[in-house]
Amino acid sequence: MSSQSEPVSAEDSLLQTPGQEHGSARTKQISPGHVRKLGLTRKLRDRRNFNEDENPEEKARRHKELELKPLYKELLYTIAHKMGKPSAAEVFTDEQLHHYVKEAFTMTETEHSSLMEKVQNTEPPVYCLMATIKEAKEIIGKDISGFSDPYCLLTILEDEEESRTRRSRTKPRKSVVQDAISQDKIYQSDVKKQTLNPIWNQTFILEFEEIIGASFHLEMWDKDEEISLTQKLEEIKSNFNNLRRYRALNLTYATFNQEKQVSVLMCLFRMIKDGLKEKGTDDFLGKVVLKLQDLHCAEDNWYHLEPRTETYPNRGKCHLNLKFIHKSRDGTLSAGRSAYINYCGILQQFVQAYISKQQSSTPWKGALCGEAQTLLEFYATQNDLSPFLQDLAKWVTYSKLYKSLEVDSSVLFQQLTSIEYHWHQQELPYQQKQELGDSLHKFLQYGLYLVAKYRDIFPPVPTATPKLHTLLRILVQICKTQAFQKLNPAQFELHDEVNDAIQSGTQEWFTIIKGLHQPMTKDLPEIVSALISLIKEVQKDVKNNKEVWNRVFVSAVQVDAFTVIYTKVDSLLAKEVKETLTLVEGQMEQNLANSLFPVYLSLQDIHKDKAFLQTRGVLELTNFQKLFREALPYWLNQAFSTTQDRVERAVQVDQLQPLHSGAVPIKHSSSAVDLVACIQPICQLWEQLSWPDPEEAFMLMVKLTEDLCKIVVTYCRILKERVRTLSANSDPCSAINMLCVVVNDLEHLRSVLTRLPTQLNWTGLRDRTENVIKETQFKNTLPSQLQQAQSVLEREIRSALDTLGRKLNTDIETHVRSMSTRRRTPSKSTEDAVAPLMRYLEQELHYMNENLVQENFSSLLTPLWNNSVKILHHVATQHPQQEGLMVFCQRLLYTLQCLEQCFHAEGNGLPLHTLHSDAYKDLKSHLTHHSLNSRQLMEKFFERKIWEQNVYSGEKYGAVTLVTSYRRSDQRLRVEVLNAVNLLPMDSNGSSDPFVQLCLEPKHIFPEVETRCTQIKSCDLNPLFDEVFEFLVSLDKCQTPGTCLVVSVLDHVLLMTDDFEGEAFLALKAIPGVAGGREGDLLSRQSDATPAQIRLPLMHPKPYDSILSLLESRKGERETQTFVKKRRQREKQSQERIHS
Repeated sequence: MSSQSEPVSAEDSLLQTPGQEHGSARTKQISPGHVRKLGLTRKLRDRRNFNEDENPEEKARRHKELELKPLYKELLYTIAHKMGKPSAAEVFTDEQLHHYVKEAFTMTETEHSSLMEKVQNTEPPVYCLMATIKEAKEIIGKDISGFSDPYCLLTILEDEEESRTRRSRTKPRKSVVQDAISQDKIYQSDVKKQTLNPIWNQTFILEFEEIIGASFHLEMWDKDEEISLTQKLEEIKSNFNNLRRYRALNLTYATFNQEKQVSVLMCLFRMIKDGLKEKGTDDFLGKVVLKLQDLHCAEDNWYHLEPRTETYPNRGKCHLNLKFIHKSRDGTLSAGRSAYINYCGILQQFVQAYISKQQSSTPWKGALCGEAQTLLEFYATQNDLSPFLQDLAKWVTYSKLYKSLEVDSSVLFQQLTSIEYHWHQQELPYQQKQELGDSLHKFLQYGLYLVAKYRDIFPPVPTATPKLHTLLRILVQICKTQAFQKLNPAQFELHDEVNDAIQSGTQEWFTIIKGLHQPMTKDLPEIVSALISLIKEVQKDVKNNKEVWNRVFVSAVQVDAFTVIYTKVDSLLAKEVKETLTLVEGQMEQNLANSLFPVYLSLQDIHKDKAFLQTRGVLELTNFQKLFREALPYWLNQAFSTTQDRVERAVQVDQLQPLHSGAVPIKHSSSAVDLVACIQPICQLWEQLSWPDPEEAFMLMVKLTEDLCKIVVTYCRILKERVRTLSANSDPCSAINMLCVVVNDLEHLRSVLTRLPTQLNWTGLRDRTENVIKETQFKNTLPSQLQQAQSVLEREIRSALDTLGRKLNTDIETHVRSMSTRRRTPSKSTEDAVAPLMRYLEQELHYMNENLVQENFSSLLTPLWNNSVKILHHVATQHPQQEGLMVFCQRLLYTLQCLEQCFHAEGNGLPLHTLHSDAYKDLKSHLTHHSLNSRQLMEKFFERKIWEQNVYSGEKYGAVTLVTSYRRSDQRLRVEVLNAVNLLPMDSNGSSDPFVQLCLEPKHIFPEVETRCTQIKSCDLNPLFDEVFEFLVSLDKCQTPGTCLVVSVLDHVLLMTDDFEGEAFLALKAIPGVAGGREGDLLSRQSDATPAQIRLPLMHPKPYDSILSLLESRKGERETQTFVKKRRQREKQSQERIHS
């Protein structure tokens, strides 16, 4: 125990390397200039505080003689006199331990033998067992009160002494210790009164000669004081009075539970036994016997108290701490140094040897080989070094090695935790306290130095940043420890110190980086280039601090390192930028401006990172853009000229072929793709500039938009020249194909311009400038520029489409006229005649559909369709002769239908409402009528009359009322003429003589049906007829389209032609009984329909009927001419002719 209080003046000299033995290493911290990077494994550095002229070999020899050999002898002495087993599972022989020590201390065999001989000639130590009785629990109660007054007897017995004692006994006795050896070798603890769980915490040092055959004996006894008979009787009386209390509570013995019964019986038994016992005789409580050779060099365990007999086998437990130590250890081995200093030196040498042998790039994590751990344990226990001193030695050693070797920070963190634990459990000697305080303070300063150098020592890689985090946690833990707070009473704010270290380190780092990138000459381009390199280094550092290091500092010490370094770098960088731009002021030219642009972009990126600052203040780089106003026009000019040159080169190599690449074909050519790529940098320039002043930003946007529009117009001009050049030596088909590609290129460019306001974020610019630029000025400037460029594109697209349309229209007209020639009309069928035109259209439209974008294809189809209709109409109306006109029109009608299907393309082409224009309807009607025979025309004529009757409103010429029905049973059409009303006065007396004429039309369907007439009603404009007529006609004829009942009201004129009052047309299908199933169907056999009354307004025919005119042109058909003559006569009598 006394070794803990020995002086430690030799500590630093023992721990020094050969270059440190002369100098002030004890008071001087390791130079920061010699700090090692944690990413590398290094040997101990030379501390160049010695005589430079000294021979290195001499230094090494002297270091071994003065430092290593004393420690080596201490270890040999420890091995020679080791006691107990080590705690490690693996046990090493003396030979193995000697071999390890020789290797760790780099001793030769000769040196080892010499030192071994010296150790063998030294005085052996006194072997001791330090036994600490801590406590016991659950021991037997020997007194009447149920408790005991325990104390312990301790000694070490040799085998001969114990055997001699047993042979001298006449009878077995409980005590072994008192009868075995003399009283001066027996140690007794204090007596603890009235307890079953005594606590002693007493330490005894028991000497012995040989560990083999020796055993440790501990006997626990109950102290029995000598008292008088009167006191003994008084105690018995008191205990009996306690028993009577149970009877006072009317409790019987049977009501006691088993535990209480046993307790009372034991109490009675102890009372009787105590009365019979001799006065002053102690009671045996139990013993612990341990063979020394079975013990470890240090043990801390609970041991069962063993009985001498089996009367009470369970006697409780005793907690013992046992340790083998040396007394009177030879002091000549290490020149009087304390065991603590030697332990530090041995530990340091073992760690150095382990790291050197491993030769690994990973940091040392505190592991040592089994031999080293065994030797350190033996040395610490033999010299009675407490766990606190051992952990203190490890902290001091490891913290010093941390400055020169690759030691993992977690090792130091673990030792700090152990020191903090022991600080509350044990008091350190004064000198060790001072050493601990100095060590903590020095490491704290060294750690802050490492923090200042964190960029170099802890690079932003996954393997290094955890080391920085652990180091910061160690610094935090140091400041939190009671040891540091007690031993360093001065105020020490780690947060502020780390903040200052980061700032000073940033200043130093910036100075170094600036020195590395100094311009070689004073030329402005060289100066700007140096500034670019400096800014890039700063930009990279800011990024690393933001993404990597700041998280470490915030999580470990709650320091916002990013804000600290950003503020510092902002100040330093602003100074450099302003000085450089001051030099170039007034000397700006294009090349110099180009070299300044990377400076601007890098500053822009750094400036954007201010959004991550936790605390906002005034930054010196705010509005740094104003420093580059002189260079801004040069940047814009460079972007415009570069883009225009690239566009011209792209058009020059363009072959105007669509780019068919990938699953989705690209319908424009290479120059359109290149143009978009060329325009994109200008849009990016706007984003890169991010000009802060709103008004200047607006003017900048105007300039950029103007340049983009100029590039678009230039592209249109040179693209037209390119297609003109390539088409000159190409066939017509290839020329059309190239024209299609040009249209697609222009359309693609138009879509790019449409997206331009979004790409340039005009909305955001409008929000920024709303206080300085009026909305009308904004709209009249930027949108107007874009609209002008789009107008140029639209005009060029229309021009190209018109060229395509004219070429296709010429070909279509050629095919149509070729199809309609007189000589080919009878020679080919309609399908064969139309086939060439359709093949041509399908081929051309298919190609254009594949090679034109959808918008342009649709734009081309509409005028092409209208022109096709126009061509057909022109050909149809210019037929020179009537002969063959019907066949010709049939062919043209079929052509129109084919064209309609082609242009509609099952819904993929033009919609029907676009196809069915007025011109189309007129043409279709014209061709439809001219392609029908005369009878079909007559049917069409009556169909139209029926439609006119259905839509006619009013009774201008009067009306007639009928009741009609059709009986399918006998195929009779029944017509009952009821009356006529509001007839026109046809006679000079203001009246008429009306009658009704009923006729079934057309006549070629009802040739045998005669016309029926009612009686004549004289002088009556509202005649009542009530006459019934029946027509025998088949159902099929009644259901034929166009069949109708023509009701004519005439004014009878004697000896002259009857006057025409009006006529009405009733479709036979509208008569009850006609509509429905055909003749012979089940429906036709059903009961006859109910007659229906109908009021028909009378009409007058309109002149110039187209169908009549067409029928009239067919002169050679007698039936047709008869029909036309009758209808013309009716037109002459019509008052509509007079009105028209």
